[in-house]
Amino acid sequence: MSLGSVDSLVYLYPEGVLSLAIVIIFIADLLVKDKEQLGNIALGGATLALVFTSGLSFFGYRLIAGLQCGNDGCWLFHRMMVLDNFAVFFKVILALSAVGAIWMSLGSNEVKGPNQGEYYGILLGSTLGMFFMASAANLLMAYLALEFVSLTSYVLTGYQRHNRRSGEAALKYLIYGGVASGTMIYGMSWVFGLTGTMDYTEINAALMQGDPNRLALLIALVLIFAGFGYKIAAVPFHMWAPDVYHGAPIPITAFLAVGSKAAGFALLMRFFYPVLSKAGEGGAWHVLAGVDWPQLMLVISMITMTLGNLAALNQENVKRLLAYSSIAHAGYTLMGFVVLSDEGLRAMLFYLVVYYLMNLGAFLVVMVVANNTGREDLEGFRGLAWRGGALPAIAMAIFLFSLTGLPPLAGFIGKFYLFYAVVKEHFYYLAVVGILNSVVSLYYYVRIVKTMFLDMPLGSEGEVTLDLHNGSLLALLSGATLILGLYWAPVVDFANRSAHFFLG
Repeated sequence: MSLGSVDSLVYLYPEGVLSLAIVIIFIADLLVKDKEQLGNIALGGATLALVFTSGLSFFGYRLIAGLQCGNDGCWLFHRMMVLDNFAVFFKVILALSAVGAIWMSLGSNEVKGPNQGEYYGILLGSTLGMFFMASAANLLMAYLALEFVSLTSYVLTGYQRHNRRSGEAALKYLIYGGVASGTMIYGMSWVFGLTGTMDYTEINAALMQGDPNRLALLIALVLIFAGFGYKIAAVPFHMWAPDVYHGAPIPITAFLAVGSKAAGFALLMRFFYPVLSKAGEGGAWHVLAGVDWPQLMLVISMITMTLGNLAALNQENVKRLLAYSSIAHAGYTLMGFVVLSDEGLRAMLFYLVVYYLMNLGAFLVVMVVANNTGREDLEGFRGLAWRGGALPAIAMAIFLFSLTGLPPLAGFIGKFYLFYAVVKEHFYYLAVVGILNSVVSLYYYVRIVKTMFLDMPLGSEGEVTLDLHNGSLLALLSGATLILGLYWAPVVDFANRSAHFFLG
């Protein structure tokens, strides 16, 4: 069912909560002297949006507004957006990313200052744009949502106006994002020219019934992937990530690493699966119009994970190391994308949840060390376990071993599902490349663990203390990483329910 603008509003109350919170923050910024209270308002708004989004997932759409929207979903705003299990899944992850980033911001020394109203308002605005990315069902809506997120991300990256590194990162992000965005919309114009429509379902129907020029369609898809690949930091559109992750405030780095990447994967999966492919029997998907884009994505997946891991080997700054690690994990996630099956989709969704836990936790430990010592380099972690930071060091070891994919941690289960989907479709060489890259990543992850536990402090690193605010989030993330490695059935069930697109 396709709903009009007025009827669609009732299904957008998570987005409405975020919008209301943004307005309240900007008004309160003019009245409140204690600017840290604005962070509490933002945290409350993001948490409430998470609760409402979870309600969509667990209680169904019919309980929201009568029987207008079916259990499988419906089109909103005259088919510009879609509400289905897939969109709700990503909105839950995005809301969790916002909650985590705001919680980190409240405990970060980098965020403190007179401009917190703008900071938290723009952070919620970026989250709102990511919600729209997850629900986009039209090329124009996808472009506008991605641009909304990009523009707010540029501002957040350069939040520390008097920090040269932050300003440089924001400028590089802006230039590269502008080029990627222009390339993407040019590719979208090619798709519009080939099919005569911007609606995802109508594009699919046109490709199924017609016989478009294969070369033109392939060029269009490559151009569009420039925009999507930039969001997920896939090679060769990854070059912005190390500098931006290094220069941005640590909470924003974590937000970009987990939230922005998840939103990019939502756009990527919804466009390439139900738009450019056709669901077949047994959970298999088949490409349309004779354009074999999965082979291109397979090469990109292998190159992305390999380059990310190799570039991380010699990094001395932990933020830059985690940035290259994030690029590698984009390659791992793409493994599930290229196999063109429901199994691969489920593996990707599950891995994004796992990635959220371990990556956000790793950046949180970096922030704790930076708060106490002002250092983000590897030497700043020397002897961390012996200078008051035993708990952060243990938690960091858990996150790093999970990122490697060692049992019995959540990262192992996530990679198991990815490799299972790949092997099931007989992509053995892709599985071998993935395993070899996981072995390579073990070196630089263990290098950090060795520095924290085996290298004795020299006396100039400074003591590290863990306050209750950051400690509670650290305990939650590390505990979830451990528990999900032992009991993962609820998250897998959630991913299974969400790996379905509403096709109307």
